[in-house]
Amino acid sequence: MPNEGLEGVPSFDSTMSLAGKVAIVTGSSRSIGAEIAKDLAKEGANVVVNYAGNVAAANEVVAEINSKGAGRAFPVQADVSSIAGSEALLTATLKEFGRIDILVLNAGIMGSKVIADVDEAFYDAHFNLNVKGPLFLVKAAAPLLPEGGRVIFISTTLTNAMSVLPNAVVYVASKGAIEQAARSLAKDLGARGITVNCVSPGPTDTPLFRAGKPEGVINFIAGLHPSKRLGTPQEIAPAVTFLASPAGAWVNGQNIRVNGGFSV
Repeated sequence: MPNEGLEGVPSFDSTMSLAGKVAIVTGSSRSIGAEIAKDLAKEGANVVVNYAGNVAAANEVVAEINSKGAGRAFPVQADVSSIAGSEALLTATLKEFGRIDILVLNAGIMGSKVIADVDEAFYDAHFNLNVKGPLFLVKAAAPLLPEGGRVIFISTTLTNAMSVLPNAVVYVASKGAIEQAARSLAKDLGARGITVNCVSPGPTDTPLFRAGKPEGVINFIAGLHPSKRLGTPQEIAPAVTFLASPAGAWVNGQNIRVNGGFSV
């Protein structure tokens, strides 16, 4: 091993196995969050499938995971835009699994308004769910995370894409905020051996992405990719699993843009 003989330096573990780990994935009843939950469970993690209101969708994800016989899944309803909701989510996780090792902050909102149409309610909805909720969930979870714990934010490639549209102003501002928070938290929690990273998908074919967009706009955005298509949730999830695994232990404070070349 390259680090053999260096005092205080652990030997590198290249495994992707998450057996015995417990992961919370916020907003994981559908789309990218659901695929992240499934992928983590495939590697052996026990997963809390968090949802806000769609219990049927959450139960479907849980049933699929549990049918595979690897990691086990458990649904928890909690509004993670609030501090009380985050605390309830952690309490339910500890009651069911007794620990937490991995925190994936996926729940989010993606509205489209130019600045002239932005009001306080629109702004608050985005910053409560995309920024306040994740930060206070990390604050509450941090004392519970062991050495080797993982915190993974889900952001967006639009924070650095030249093709960002004027109606994304509040959305990209909120995602830019968590990217900067992740950089600082990587230094803070990194002192305890906990890594903090972002995964930033490009345009991904989900109901959230398609909402309010005419087909012509969707086709135009797909055409900005070298492959002339949108990404899929199944193509995003493995990046999160890598960062959550032992193999990702030396990746800290980074923003991994999983976008198929949409932004380079």
